[in-house]
Amino acid sequence: MSLEVAVAVPFKRRGKQRLGEGEFVVALSLDREWFSPDQAKRLVDVAVGRGLLVEEDGDLVARFDPADVTIPEEFVPDESLLREQSTFETALDAIVAAGVEKQRAVAAINERQRTLAVTLEAAAVLYAKEHGAAVDRLADDVRAGLVEEEA
Repeated sequence: MSLEVAVAVPFKRRGKQRLGEGEFVVALSLDREWFSPDQAKRLVDVAVGRGLLVEEDGDLVARFDPADVTIPEEFVPDESLLREQSTFETALDAIVAAGVEKQRAVAAINERQRTLAVTLEAAAVLYAKEHGAAVDRLADDVRAGLVEEEA
């Protein structure tokens, strides 16, 4: 997943699990020249939203081990990383990362949505949980959305 790779780079280069936001932004914008400072800040927002980073005491903390991420030698992140992914897209990425073929997952999610008469997002999260994908935060978001719809 290229978002995880882009987020891992500043941590790996400095050998840390925790960086100040400014240090993180400088690493991506000035050191690597991958993004403008504003784009690097946007990447922080997306990574926090996806559960890859958490903000603690003014620092960014990786919620994964950056040392475990392989960074291809010629890696350059695409600007498409800067857009928010839908709950469905995020769940699907987690399912694929758990080893399920994407086309098979989409077909199964659509079938689950039809048979259970639930939202696409709820079906995706259910399928992801069944396949061991890490989607607890997404499950909470979907559950909250379902409760809001009932109210």
